[in-house]
Amino acid sequence: MARNKYPEETVRKILDTAERLFIEKGYEHASLQDILDETGLSKGAIYHHFASKEDIFYSVCDRIGRRNGEVLARVRDDPSLNGLEKLRTMFKVSLQPERQAKMFCMMPYLMDNAKFLVTEMRSIFTEVVPYFVEPIIRQGMADGSIRTDHPKELAEAMMMLSDVWINPIVQPSAPEEIRARCAVYNQLFRGFGIDGLIDQETIDVLLSYAEMAHHPPLSEEKRA
Repeated sequence: MARNKYPEETVRKILDTAERLFIEKGYEHASLQDILDETGLSKGAIYHHFASKEDIFYSVCDRIGRRNGEVLARVRDDPSLNGLEKLRTMFKVSLQPERQAKMFCMMPYLMDNAKFLVTEMRSIFTEVVPYFVEPIIRQGMADGSIRTDHPKELAEAMMMLSDVWINPIVQPSAPEEIRARCAVYNQLFRGFGIDGLIDQETIDVLLSYAEMAHHPPLSEEKRA
């Protein structure tokens, strides 16, 4: 059998197709056969690069996460913002459609899939906190906009609560529950000088994502 001369293009084709199908159908309803049909690849060609549909899904999430990381890095490194301003900006951009809306459409509720939930929590501790949130908090300590003696722990608490407790994809949440959690979140961190981190615009976005989790957008073919 001839060797694939362009493995990177094959991987990109698989991930591009899988990402679109996961968004249109959700992870649970997009099958490996759907990916085979859309790409025109053989099962052997896909298994040469990925062990399973779950493996493809993690690669899609990693790719979306890298794009999001580039955006967060620009916020972290923006010399025109103080620490608190960067923190507020980071929260807003992290809720933009490029990553979050796609993830909300793709994923099952995390409480129903322990492996996905653990992966999200590990990402908080090994990537989001040390590379983005903690450095921003340390800058806020230096410029006086954030008050804490424990930047790492504050960053961990902020992200665990926002990405797990408030996040509507973790488990089904009624609108009033999301609003109440956001209100408590703001109260908890006010003593650190972090006031109104989750504003009404952000709450509205979270509510819209909760709706997406229940009703993923239909593909153009299904709308017709």
